[in-house]
Amino acid sequence: MKRIAARLKPRPLPPVSVPCSPPQPPANVSSSSLLSEFTKLCHQQDLPRAMKALDDLETHGLRADPAVYSDLLNACLSRRAAPLAIRLQSHILSSPHSPHTFLLNMLLSIYVKLRLLPQARSLFDEMPQRNVVSWTTIISAHANVPELSHNALHFLVSMLRHGVTPNMFTYSSVLRACGCVSHLVQLHSSIYKHGLESDVFVRSALIDAYSKWGLPQEALRVFDEMPTGDLVVWNSVIAAFAQNSNGHEALHLFKRMKRAGFDPEQSSLTSVLSACTSLALLELGRQAHVHVFKYHQDLILNNALLDMYCKCGGVEDANTIFTRMADKDVVSWSTMIAGLAQNGYSREALKLFDSMKDSSTQPNYITLLGVLFACSHAGLVEDGWCHFRSMKKLYGIEPGREHYACMLDLLARAGKLNKAVELINEMGFEPDGAMWRTLLDGCRVHKNVDLAMHAAEQILKLNPQDAGSYILLSNIYANAGRWDDAAGIRKVMNEKGIKKQPGCSWIEVGKQIHTFVLGDESHPQINEIKIQLESLIQRLVRAGYVPDLNFVMKDLEGEEQRGDCLRYHSEKLAVVFGIMNLPKGQTVRIRKNLRICGDCHLFVKLASKLEKRTIVIRDPIRYHHFHDGACSCGDYW
Repeated sequence: MKRIAARLKPRPLPPVSVPCSPPQPPANVSSSSLLSEFTKLCHQQDLPRAMKALDDLETHGLRADPAVYSDLLNACLSRRAAPLAIRLQSHILSSPHSPHTFLLNMLLSIYVKLRLLPQARSLFDEMPQRNVVSWTTIISAHANVPELSHNALHFLVSMLRHGVTPNMFTYSSVLRACGCVSHLVQLHSSIYKHGLESDVFVRSALIDAYSKWGLPQEALRVFDEMPTGDLVVWNSVIAAFAQNSNGHEALHLFKRMKRAGFDPEQSSLTSVLSACTSLALLELGRQAHVHVFKYHQDLILNNALLDMYCKCGGVEDANTIFTRMADKDVVSWSTMIAGLAQNGYSREALKLFDSMKDSSTQPNYITLLGVLFACSHAGLVEDGWCHFRSMKKLYGIEPGREHYACMLDLLARAGKLNKAVELINEMGFEPDGAMWRTLLDGCRVHKNVDLAMHAAEQILKLNPQDAGSYILLSNIYANAGRWDDAAGIRKVMNEKGIKKQPGCSWIEVGKQIHTFVLGDESHPQINEIKIQLESLIQRLVRAGYVPDLNFVMKDLEGEEQRGDCLRYHSEKLAVVFGIMNLPKGQTVRIRKNLRICGDCHLFVKLASKLEKRTIVIRDPIRYHHFHDGACSCGDYW
């Protein structure tokens, strides 16, 4: 505790000048009139004159009623007059009688609200008596400062040792500062011991704490322990699953909340939209949008809607909302710029960035990330360099790891591999696996075997089990005719038990998610799907489609076997299933776990024209919107 006190030594504050006041009253003025004048000035919150009157009281050895000082303290807070509050503290503590604890608690709260934590700690240490409010205030103050939050638990322990019983606000504050799961479990037990497990604030804070540590099921146990009659707790448990990427459970709880008779509000609606975003389920997101219509649409909800539509591939809906928004902040602009870029509309994203600058909205770290992503996925090398080099100069933003990653992607895609290596060498930090993987993929496209070997070596140092890097390097060797090297890579994979992650695609039809995996024939319609797929391929071949066997792992023997593997890629099965089961004209929307290969990209482009369908595919990097034989990415991905 002594070390804590040393770190929190009060810092000197600049003097505050008090405007000239009427001259000091003559010595024969009665005590009652001095106190009456002081009381009136404090009640009127006339701070300069009240402080002068305080000097007069001290000159005459007078003390006012504690309630009068509370008026003066409120005036100090409203004017943010920290030096005057410290002056008043000196007056209160100089009383020969023990000062009222509620006044010192007010002072403590003022210092915390004015972010004067050293002064708050100093006062706390001087307090002759401390009650639950005093302890809770100092605990909350430390819990709200990340670098000092670990001290909140120490204060709670000290509080208990002093025989002061925590209340619901104490636990709500200290739960925010939990430094590890074991501390959280101990706090949970202490909450039971003090009989506060049913309190709304404590339950909500417990749920939030378990969610923060990635334990949504524990949060659900807290929620299910007793009936919930408060919307705050419902909001917390829905957010717990939405924030931990369990959108299905978040939506299930939202439905439970509705059935229990609770109307959603901003917090629950934001969580539901986040759940739809994580699942990339556009139709479900549109259903959630209906609930938003019934609620006042503020900036936070509009931004959540923008994010949901952009990340679910509904960029037209997002653009409609963005255009109609009366108020836009940097989050609105950044979300829409990134959304356009991720959906393949890079040039539109850059135009919107120009509009943002014209609106006098200052770009932030995320905005520039969206701009660089747009340049990367449109091959705009010069534009990308221009934006990257101007970040610090124009906007005061130091490029971070994500910005460098976008630039590496831009250079590698464009074949500027030497420039990409130079950029890696000039970074102020070590490249991670994702950066080397970007360079390796560029080496595959532009057939640079030597650099590919170096990039793969760096990746495997960081992650020896990275199957994707082994496969990329094997195919690079095979395409260069280095069959022995390719065989060596496959041998290493077999010895280490490393297997390629199978391609997997999902499509929603009739409120049910259908999954397709290469080589898995468990789907009830798989035979019919294969028949329809063969028919579609034959029609596409007549229209000019030629399967590209370069996108099949080279260890498959013979073109026929490789052709069969290519034919049944998961996205092809999902596309055909969607065409078979969705009404004519309805968009086919597919998610997949791996980047779409070049052959499937060509297949879907031609299928969209032949079937007169819009087909949208989301891979881990971006969306591809296929329509009438073209893709939003412009064949640059």
